[in-house]
Amino acid sequence: MSDVSLTVNGKRVSGTAEDRTLLVHFLREHLGLTGTHVGCDTSQCGACVVHVDGRAVKSCTMLAVQASGSSIVTIEGLANGADLHPVQAAFKEHHGLQCGFCTPGMIMTATDMIARHPEGLDEATVRAELDGNICRCTGYHNIVKAILAASQAMAKGSKGKAKQAA
Repeated sequence: MSDVSLTVNGKRVSGTAEDRTLLVHFLREHLGLTGTHVGCDTSQCGACVVHVDGRAVKSCTMLAVQASGSSIVTIEGLANGADLHPVQAAFKEHHGLQCGFCTPGMIMTATDMIARHPEGLDEATVRAELDGNICRCTGYHNIVKAILAASQAMAKGSKGKAKQAA
């Protein structure tokens, strides 16, 4: 057993876990954060994506002890109280989900993608960067629409904040 100490969704947490415990299982079973899903057990589907120190990571590919000391954001940590994160709002508005199983991983991947492309995204880039996230219900059309809409909304929001600061 090893001690694991993390900052998860802005709160310091700690616990013990077997050395072989995956981060996804630590989040779900030890912390009760079940929004991060286990979909394939082979790191192919992307349902388990979380942010580790600001980068999208498939939490089924990382041991909890490897993440110790890191800052983790899960789907539960994106919204600001009752206000959805712009990516969550765009998925809702553009019907970017059906059964919802892949949605947390898609949203976490999308927020990372948008952060890495603040100048904006195009459809080809979104489709290429979603390659590691599988949705078995849709043809991805509305997921891509939602991510593009969120990217535009977030770019407009940051430009408005920059103007206010000037």
